[in-house]
Amino acid sequence: MATYLGLDIGTSSVKALLIDGVQRVIAVGHAPLDVSRPHPLWSEQNPEDWWQGTLAAIAKARAAAPAEAWKALAGIGLSGQMHGATLLDGAGRVLRPAILWNDGRSGAECAEMHRLLPDLAERAGNIAMPGFTAPKLLWVKHHEPDIFAATRMVLLPKDYVRYRLTGAKVSDMSDASGTLWLNVAKRNWDSRLLTITGLNSAHMPDLVEGSAVSAALSREIASEFGIARVPVAGGGGDNAASAVGIGAVRPGDGFLSLGTSGVVFAVTDRYVSAPARTLHAFCHAVPGRWHGMSVILSAAAALSWIAEIVGATDIGALLERVQTWAATADNRKDAPVFLPYLSGERTPHNDPEANGVLAGLRAGHGPDAMVYAVLEGVAFALADGLDVLTSAGAPLTSCMLVGGGARSHFWGQMLADVLQIRLQLPEGAETGAALGAARLAMLAAGAGDEATICVAPPVQEIFRPNPAMAAAYAPRLARYRALYPAEKAARQA
Repeated sequence: MATYLGLDIGTSSVKALLIDGVQRVIAVGHAPLDVSRPHPLWSEQNPEDWWQGTLAAIAKARAAAPAEAWKALAGIGLSGQMHGATLLDGAGRVLRPAILWNDGRSGAECAEMHRLLPDLAERAGNIAMPGFTAPKLLWVKHHEPDIFAATRMVLLPKDYVRYRLTGAKVSDMSDASGTLWLNVAKRNWDSRLLTITGLNSAHMPDLVEGSAVSAALSREIASEFGIARVPVAGGGGDNAASAVGIGAVRPGDGFLSLGTSGVVFAVTDRYVSAPARTLHAFCHAVPGRWHGMSVILSAAAALSWIAEIVGATDIGALLERVQTWAATADNRKDAPVFLPYLSGERTPHNDPEANGVLAGLRAGHGPDAMVYAVLEGVAFALADGLDVLTSAGAPLTSCMLVGGGARSHFWGQMLADVLQIRLQLPEGAETGAALGAARLAMLAAGAGDEATICVAPPVQEIFRPNPAMAAAYAPRLARYRALYPAEKAARQA
């Protein structure tokens, strides 16, 4: 039976996942990555580390797989962290460390881009933020002009790994959407967006759909891996690939991710945008589909923060205790209200200076009340994100609940009640970006179509919204939404 390899080039690690033709996991390999922060707001990685991590992760997966399964490899797919600026010279050599998605140095360049091109948001479908790729290149132009002048190609992280695997400079529509150089509606590079950063289409890789063949494995790498020159799929950015991995490819499908940050992702069959409310409008990793995405910067990170403050080392036990405390309606009604902007906020405010707030504290409030407020505040922030998506024309009809925070039954039910949507918790089977990449490899290799390959995983639990609880949350949600304007006004006084 043919096998397929999914590679996920993350920020903290590279993952290699080998599956067979019916998507059973055969082998997995991981390799850690480090992030360099040489100055405040900076976040960088050496692209060579991605390549060495890829080789190490593949070697581990290969060693764990039966020899015949590895020899049967029929396709490779790629996923990766988005937005990272990898600068190559004319000979394909890396000119400087890659500037990552969570690098914040280019705030001034974002403002400059909007001054230079007033219709930027309409062209790109998104407003300029330091996380995107284009402002990073404008920063390099201003601060490292010799490197900028030597730049002949800009690649995203997974696309640099593709270049090392195949020798081809190619990206896919979903990952390219996060550069701020793509006309997301038209799914191609935009010359005006490129011009304001001093670049042109020659600096950009070719574009393919995520499920299409981008190139074949080079002869040298195929020989080194002991396999044939298999096709490499276009692949996808990490969130789009994760959506493919849970079968979210049809309009109305989506997921809510409770990771360090929080994401609400909704698939559409048309381009939707709401840049003024910081909705990310991106192409999906499959043809003819787009997605809207709202992002909050502190989700499970906020829970970790409050757990450390209250001295809880066992978060599972802490959540069980808080669930017992919250069973009393008066406790919930009188709890503090929390604004989870511990690292600023993206959707809907796009305010990196926004602060967290714990309002309404009384002497009788103990750790349980404060932890409850944090869980609820994150749910309210995600409700704001869902409201942005729905208002933009990207409603959810089916939503998976994923990420580390999804392990809490209490939090899952709270989210369903606050957002008033049904949340499906998948079983512990392999999901995520690496599986999505492997599925895109199957599509590129002709192993099936979206209907047979991009299936949803079995569901472990369904959280159904309770209208009565929505009514109970309503006055607290109103208090929550009043906090940010007050905090902003106080900050700017």
